[in-house]
Amino acid sequence: MPNTLGIVRVVIPRPLYQAFDYHCPLPLPEAGCRVRVPLGLNSTVVGIIIESGVTSEFEQLKAIESVLDDKPLLDPSLLSLLNWASIYYHHPIGEVLFSALPKRLREGRELSENFSWHLNCDDHEAALVSLKRAHLQRELFQQLQSHSMTEAQLTSLHLSKWRKPMQQLEAKSWVERRKITNDHSTVQDVDHPNQHLIELSEEQNDSLSQLAEWRKSSIQTPALLHGITGSGKTEIYLRAIKPELEAGRQALLMIPEIGLTPQLFQRFCDFFPNQTVVALHSGLNDSQRAQNWQSAQTGEADIVVGTRSSIFCAFKNLGIIIIDEEHDGSFKQQEGFHYHARDLAVKRANQLNIPILLGSATPGLETLLNAERGRYHYLQLKKRPGTRKPPKTSLIDIRSQTLEAGVSRKLLSEVGKQVRDGNQVMLFLNRRGYAPVLLCIQCGWHATCSACNAEMTFHAARHKAICHHCGHQQRIGTACPSCQHPQLTTQGHGTERVEHLLLSHFPDTPVVRVDRDTTSRKGELARKLEIVRSGEPVILIGTQMLTKGHDFPNLTLVGILDIDQALFSTDYRAQEHLAQQIVQVSGRAGRGEKKGHVVLQTSQPQHPMLNQLLTQGYRAVAQQLLQERQAWQYPPFGFQALIRANAPQFEEGLLFLSSLRDDLRVLPEIETGEVSLLGPMPSPMEKRSDRYRYQMLVSANRRSSLHCFLDQLISVLRQKKKSRDLRYILDVDPTNFM
Repeated sequence: MPNTLGIVRVVIPRPLYQAFDYHCPLPLPEAGCRVRVPLGLNSTVVGIIIESGVTSEFEQLKAIESVLDDKPLLDPSLLSLLNWASIYYHHPIGEVLFSALPKRLREGRELSENFSWHLNCDDHEAALVSLKRAHLQRELFQQLQSHSMTEAQLTSLHLSKWRKPMQQLEAKSWVERRKITNDHSTVQDVDHPNQHLIELSEEQNDSLSQLAEWRKSSIQTPALLHGITGSGKTEIYLRAIKPELEAGRQALLMIPEIGLTPQLFQRFCDFFPNQTVVALHSGLNDSQRAQNWQSAQTGEADIVVGTRSSIFCAFKNLGIIIIDEEHDGSFKQQEGFHYHARDLAVKRANQLNIPILLGSATPGLETLLNAERGRYHYLQLKKRPGTRKPPKTSLIDIRSQTLEAGVSRKLLSEVGKQVRDGNQVMLFLNRRGYAPVLLCIQCGWHATCSACNAEMTFHAARHKAICHHCGHQQRIGTACPSCQHPQLTTQGHGTERVEHLLLSHFPDTPVVRVDRDTTSRKGELARKLEIVRSGEPVILIGTQMLTKGHDFPNLTLVGILDIDQALFSTDYRAQEHLAQQIVQVSGRAGRGEKKGHVVLQTSQPQHPMLNQLLTQGYRAVAQQLLQERQAWQYPPFGFQALIRANAPQFEEGLLFLSSLRDDLRVLPEIETGEVSLLGPMPSPMEKRSDRYRYQMLVSANRRSSLHCFLDQLISVLRQKKKSRDLRYILDVDPTNFM
């Protein structure tokens, strides 16, 4: 007999595709609340209610231990999005829901109280004079002069560095802290006193007019803002958000990497001085992330600037979503729950019927195709504002050049000329470390990773060879570890080696290296970028962390050192990514009043894609690539999923996938040819972190056929026996085949 009294349906953070029914005391909590429930014989776990007041097919049910929330953390629209994501990506519902919560809330901790700080001082001038040498206190005092600030906003601006100076101001009775209630809904003045200082171009004004017209529609359609680098897309974002804030709604700005956060975040704070702007990214600690997430959920935060996971942030009244650099691969999660934040953002905007703006100088082929087919509105910014022009681009054929640490004499000469003229230079190389290969010329020993099928990269400053795939490190002395020959040699070059070269050639000019090795400490990236923003002559050398979003007005020369590898990659997406990278890196040059110049070093100066990119631009390259994709039925014209399996034992994953393929061959989609299987085969890097990796590609010409097949695949997988050590994952719409 069905059970109908006081029952809630709960999901838990386990790789399970079903929910569990529990008895719950009345009044029943709403869906989206957290509860603590018994699991197994002697354990409890935090769960999330997805349905309340349900009928259960089971007569004997366990009772929940406690209800953790008075009000839902996840509102119905966000629960609907997460449920859709679980179905689309064929991922366990509990893991999907818990990925939306900050760690502290996943652990079942209580919501924190939020406070705001207010100035409580009559004589501002005298106070500022007395704080002349207390720089942090003075900075906080000046910020509070214009408006009060929440703890979430202070954390986003200063991380944890604001607390001690704020306590010192509080001890002087110049500031006071006030508790913020959860009914925070005051619509503050969003006018910016200095907005008139930036005059928009005719193209920018036209774009804003079209956005305003489209907003009047009863059904909101996504809009693509395709603007060349330096065309002023950020100004469009700011002004598109303003009417939403004026109406009391919130905004979400998504960016691909935390390296873009400081400059962009400060721009939004300056433009909206009376609004609360908070950040959400991995650079925050657990309590800071929970605080900022909660400030958006209660309505305290007006604007959230966040990376990939911010798509799951709860909002009290979300009014607009903006995705900057929408093409960037960082929006795809590559571990665990393999979602694509851009695609989920489009779905979330559709469910809420709110505007979403996708911005990029190099839109992804999927987005560009949607715009050309009329599924997205299409806006273009083809010019830089004012008299600024796109940089000129030239190729250096390195086949006839003598290279020093991968840099040609011709490029070094151009670097010297720009520095002498008081300008800034940036060299781009997407390979960190000193050299990718370390070897002994006597016995042939290589520094290879014992846990991966990969060479270890030599880092000279640390005297170590490091595997960039699993993190394994090996101390390197002066002699060969194998034959004790007194000299080791390197092949290839990374950013550290180029930095050494630049320091030797230009000892009087600051050389700033920006990569993961030099920016791992908190605040280090901001410090390095501040050196560049000073406008003084400087030479930047860095990886893709420098390719997008940064605005350096005095940077006139960009050198791209190594592009040949991507020209002949086996990955069908490689040329798309290379074209995007070249355009994005090139866009850092000439953003001020001075002319910009971009130099590409290559041994393939006649390559068709390179010449088409330089003569016709990114749009022409994208059109050519779309034609090739259509001929081969590759995405976005075909649809794919990747099944990966790995285990510590050699070929165990291969045997598992082979057996799975045999089980799948009888499914109707395979027999009719609607779905095809490629593999199983070893992954391009077969061994990684002491696990042997294999994969099988699922392809279909229709999305519906693919997902119907994957539903059946999941059923087969759930019934299939496997060893405890074997792991598998399903990646829908894969972007990385490594």
